[in-house]
Amino acid sequence: MTAAEISRIAGVTRATVSNWRRRHDDFPAPSAGTESSPLYDLPAVQAWLRGRGHTSAAAPTEELRTALRLLGPGSGVAARLFPLVAAASRRTQEELAELAAVPDDQLLARAEKAAGELPATVPGAEQVHYGPDDAGAVRALLGCVREAGAQAALDVLAERELDEGAASGVYQTPEGLARLMARLVPADVSRVLDPACGSGTLLAAAARQGARELFGQDSLPVQGQRTAVRLLIAAPEAETAIRVGDSLRADAFPDVTVDAVLCNPPFGDRDWGHDELAYDPRWAYGVPPRFESELAWVQHALAHLEPGGHAVMLLPPALAFRSSGRRVRAELIRGGALRAVVSLPARAAYPLHIGLQIWVFQRPEPGGTDRAAVLFVDGEGEQRDGATGTPSATGTATAGAGSRGGSRSRRSGPSASAASAPTSSASAATFDWEVLSERVLGQWAAFTTTPDTYADEPGVARAVPLVDLLDDVVDVTPARHVRATAADIDPAALARRVHDLHDQLAEQVAALASASASGGWQPSGASAREWRTATVSDLARGGALTVLRAAPPGTRGSKGSAAPTVDRPVLTAQDISTGNPPSGGAVDLHADAAQPVAAGDVLVRAVAGSGNESAMTRVADDRDAGALLGQHVHLLRPDPARLDPWFLAGFLGADDNIASASTGSTLVHVTPGRLRVPLLPLEEQRRYGEAFRRVYELRAAVRRTADLAADTASTLTTGLTAGVLLPPDTPGSPDTSGIPDSRSV
Repeated sequence: MTAAEISRIAGVTRATVSNWRRRHDDFPAPSAGTESSPLYDLPAVQAWLRGRGHTSAAAPTEELRTALRLLGPGSGVAARLFPLVAAASRRTQEELAELAAVPDDQLLARAEKAAGELPATVPGAEQVHYGPDDAGAVRALLGCVREAGAQAALDVLAERELDEGAASGVYQTPEGLARLMARLVPADVSRVLDPACGSGTLLAAAARQGARELFGQDSLPVQGQRTAVRLLIAAPEAETAIRVGDSLRADAFPDVTVDAVLCNPPFGDRDWGHDELAYDPRWAYGVPPRFESELAWVQHALAHLEPGGHAVMLLPPALAFRSSGRRVRAELIRGGALRAVVSLPARAAYPLHIGLQIWVFQRPEPGGTDRAAVLFVDGEGEQRDGATGTPSATGTATAGAGSRGGSRSRRSGPSASAASAPTSSASAATFDWEVLSERVLGQWAAFTTTPDTYADEPGVARAVPLVDLLDDVVDVTPARHVRATAADIDPAALARRVHDLHDQLAEQVAALASASASGGWQPSGASAREWRTATVSDLARGGALTVLRAAPPGTRGSKGSAAPTVDRPVLTAQDISTGNPPSGGAVDLHADAAQPVAAGDVLVRAVAGSGNESAMTRVADDRDAGALLGQHVHLLRPDPARLDPWFLAGFLGADDNIASASTGSTLVHVTPGRLRVPLLPLEEQRRYGEAFRRVYELRAAVRRTADLAADTASTLTTGLTAGVLLPPDTPGSPDTSGIPDSRSV
């Protein structure tokens, strides 16, 4: 185990572990690793901690991760433990505690018996066997189920198994998104299929909506097991059938039709079986092009629907406009199969750097009503307006929305090698899924209940006639169709909006002038002051502060690991740059995910930016307190009796200081231990700290003023170009009162 894992077990910082190593001769010596990254024997460390009265402070999920890792790669124990999660979920906390206390041989025998009694719907349950080396992992699993819940234990096992199998392309699907997709199908559906089921997030959401027959297939055996166990826990009354295999090449349910299909298929898969499936009867709307695997998944879903049944799918935005898929898109529209397209904000789901779309389909009924329009909802525009304050074209501001959580597999199809990976700079948006869901569901309900009288909401949603979509491009991108036109804008409302913006801008300019007041700033003398300095490493060794370093790039899990679910926002490096409140999600977590931010902490970006507008440091305040620490952020916790935090942040963020403590050219990484701070009395530190605080407020005022000015300019441009605002009268301007309106000429 690493020093970081020891710190989590003992409930101390890594600096404390380093002190133990130096000061206590009996501290266990490294048993593996390198001099810079030593590894320690877990039993020896646990014995040493118990001898000094330290009980384990690690979260039960971390205890389970550590126990699994100690078994080494290739042990396969995670797959063997899947059935035990389901068995343990049926026991009370008292029963689990009693079971964990028995000797190893009895524990393993009883665990095998409990797993073997599970229904046949859990693959491999009847073949489970535990050896003596598994006892520690079994005990950790029972503790995790007892304290953190069965789902948490299930996610840890899947994370470990996917890492061992190098199953790249396994990504999270937000729980909020799964709920939204499940609510887009009628409430009375009973039979639901997910042909790319991953971890079972969508099927579990369908079960919560009342579905009682659940079918799922995934190309990864570990995901098939995971889904089966998850559904046994979440929906024990439902009938489930989970299969392993490639849904497109080897459909496990060729004769099954269902009321609804929910699916988040692999993206960008070029090896989906184009040549061998060229004459497949599922392609009722045209043979999917080789590079349009998503259209194969769409038609696979439609082929499994009862007439009138719905399919809700998460798809990449390029599918809406790529020329290669134009003919199939046209047939889906012409045949009445495509009912709605909803755009989502970027970072709402993997891949994080693009805004995905929800497509809603309905299999036509013989002799059914002809469908005259497709509904478009721009959820991406809502997030954009709410995040920046930019008004919609109607002159009204809308609140942002979004969140993350849950998990699924991108490799549910034959291959996910081409699936887009999230970029290192991407971060998860923190927003309210319920707000977005209610907006989308309200429009969908109005459109499906009374399609003939449905009223468009400019800038948000619009029902577009089929004939208007069947042009040379067949572009079904929501933003293209819902944007407000001049006819949608109320000139009086926009004029009032401009007036309000001018008032706000005037107030903000006054605040900026106040923040930039020059009073009190005096020269230091004939020359610059000189003082003795110390490095952050020196201060940490002296106990004046503790340092939690950002992990090296790529340390936070892997592309095959599932990010944890968090219930608190994460403070990211981008938040430090922009001065915004903590906005990150689970994917942004620091390697030491257990470390919360406290008021008075000094946060330093681990990667230097360019330009003076990018702040490098920040002092955490009450709005940051309790947030989790993000990747690429160093946390310095000063002793307030020895160091003023604003003094520390001001000197640490100086350009010369950052430059001298940085390495690299393309990406400039800051080494916090090399940053230097003047050695000044605490009272003088506080004087400097107050000055740095004023500088920080000036920077924030500049940023707010610039944003408001851009907002005002954008609104004015919209009004002038749309013809709903007239230029103001100016001295010397020609009199236009006698010029006829162009519409009457």
